[in-house]
Amino acid sequence: MAESTKKQKLVVRGFALSLDGFSSASGQSLESPFGNGGLVIMEWAFQTRTMKTMFGQEGGSTGIDDSFLAKGFDNIGANILGRNMFGPVRGPWPDEEWKGWWGPNPPYHSPVFVVTHHARAPLPMEGGTTFHFVTDGIESALQQAFAAAEGKDVRLGGGATLVRQYLKAGLIDELHLVMTNKLLGSGERLFDGTDNLARDYDCVETVGSETVTHVRLAKRKRS
Repeated sequence: MAESTKKQKLVVRGFALSLDGFSSASGQSLESPFGNGGLVIMEWAFQTRTMKTMFGQEGGSTGIDDSFLAKGFDNIGANILGRNMFGPVRGPWPDEEWKGWWGPNPPYHSPVFVVTHHARAPLPMEGGTTFHFVTDGIESALQQAFAAAEGKDVRLGGGATLVRQYLKAGLIDELHLVMTNKLLGSGERLFDGTDNLARDYDCVETVGSETVTHVRLAKRKRS
């Protein structure tokens, strides 16, 4: 059988935004990964069966929100994160004690490439997740992630600063955004400076649930 020539994609899935355009609030800390009060933009996900299963819980909703959240893991072979998504530590690593927000068994179960200015040895975790720390830029991280994904797609998890860099470089193929009805007032905006967005991407799907609106953007095909 001939090998598939299907193009690998860089995708953003389940990326939540406040009504005023923030993906996190100000004041990220160990106690507040999304900043002060920022976790409210993830309330739509916490009630789903998919999220509860991820945390070893039973029950949860099985509607539109759960369906989108579950599809977010389809055909993903590797992940890319920004330094702030991995943890609240800033500057050079003081030691290797911090191993991420998720405990010993992170939910990725695949290689994760963390874009940072400060080198650190790879960090293997339970469940198949290994964190690799990339210091030579977003394109290098993407090349390494594509290689590690072995033909599958790569998911870009954020935060907003990293997603914005990939957007401005035109490297993201698809984005699934979750527009909430929450207001944060300040924090990190996703689209600041992305003047190419209207030129390079189309809105291909909009689906409303009882709590949020799911919006999918796809990179425009050039003739």
